[in-house]
Amino acid sequence: MAINVTVFMPFIVLFILFSMPDSIMSQWIPPQYHLQGEWQLLQGSIGISAMHMQLIHNNKVVIFDRTDFGPSNLSLPGGRCRFDSTDIVLKMDCTAHSVLYDIGTNTYRPLMLLTDTRYGTLVQTGGYNDGDHVVRTLKPCTDDLCDWCEVPRYLMERRWYATDQILPDGRIVLVGGRMQFNYEFYPKNLEGSSPSTSFTLDFLRQTRDPEENNLYPFVHLLPDGNLFIFANTRSILLDYKRNVIVREFPSITIDDPRNYPSSGSSVMLPINENYPIVVEIMVCGGAPRGAFSQAISTNFVRASSSCGRLRVSAENPGWIIRIGHRWLGKCEEPSPSSRPRLYHSSALLLTDGRILVGGSNPQPYYNFTGVMYPTDLSLEAFTPPYLSAEYSPIQPTIEGIDEVITYGQSFRVGFTVPQFLKPCNISVTIVAPSFTTHSLAMNQRLIMLKVVESEPTNQFE
Repeated sequence: MAINVTVFMPFIVLFILFSMPDSIMSQWIPPQYHLQGEWQLLQGSIGISAMHMQLIHNNKVVIFDRTDFGPSNLSLPGGRCRFDSTDIVLKMDCTAHSVLYDIGTNTYRPLMLLTDTRYGTLVQTGGYNDGDHVVRTLKPCTDDLCDWCEVPRYLMERRWYATDQILPDGRIVLVGGRMQFNYEFYPKNLEGSSPSTSFTLDFLRQTRDPEENNLYPFVHLLPDGNLFIFANTRSILLDYKRNVIVREFPSITIDDPRNYPSSGSSVMLPINENYPIVVEIMVCGGAPRGAFSQAISTNFVRASSSCGRLRVSAENPGWIIRIGHRWLGKCEEPSPSSRPRLYHSSALLLTDGRILVGGSNPQPYYNFTGVMYPTDLSLEAFTPPYLSAEYSPIQPTIEGIDEVITYGQSFRVGFTVPQFLKPCNISVTIVAPSFTTHSLAMNQRLIMLKVVESEPTNQFE
């Protein structure tokens, strides 16, 4: 679990609405044919499988894998090696299990991880075996000297398959993990305001079943400062400052577990500050009960095709469910990749609007031969249709931006659009870069901002 915690210039993604009124349609005609997007192979191999990914503020991506799968295909520089007497596979390892990928130059370099993992400064917490109480930090730099630093035995509890969420005061809350029915904070004792302890959360005990299905709980920070936590099929609203559950929501109406190892996904839908705040969570995927045990016996059950939406800000919230074919007409199917992406793969939104995709390793170790789905070490990027040349008349260019902001501060983004549009047809969003792993995006948030037109040009701020 990793979080980018330093105050930095937020990543701005500008989207122009394509559902325009007739007055706008007369100025620009959208493509009359179906665009599916394009795939580009960035790197045939980065030497490791991209199990975890995090975008950081200098336009680079930190990628890492677990360290107990044996050697990777990327050597550590300068003859460096990792010595770990407690490693269950390879006690002396001279290969890298983490890389720093430069988006602009499409290059990468190895980083050194000492223990198995599972924030600006990148903060990564917990893991497996001798890594389960460890905190690791990586401070971005402009040269090639920055690397991971580890603080062993820092955490109060072992955190394997836990979820991290950055809080408004800059702390990080660590929720759950394997056989951990509690949460704690990093750093400890911030100005003496929080004790160096973990806090019991029986909700996590109650949502554990024989296959667990409450690991990597879905955690979203809501505008009111409370935490929405979803595990298995249930969800709550937690006041973490008082350690009080202030609300329990109805269980999702289709009884398919949604959390790891059933491995569904969740998203907090965009918050639009141009209207009264509405907070809605969508949960998709997962698997029928018993699917994990059956998979061990090579009986593979189809994943759940249902999604549920819950308006948590409503007075009487209830789940709205869509199943399989009922999504027809509600979404589009983009162009598929030619590379299978299975277990231990990840995907990440980049600053230019593309999607970075990497990893895939359903094998116990790195295995490239004699199996149906070998380990994949490649990186590729998906370019969505709205970035294609056909949409160039309404693709914005950022002209100026405030480089550093703090919580609650107003900031300016100046941009131009080739085709003149009215402010009511402009949508500007600010995205918090997520840490992605196991079909999960931690610390995810997207806000639609207010826009003011600079008359009479096509410049906006």
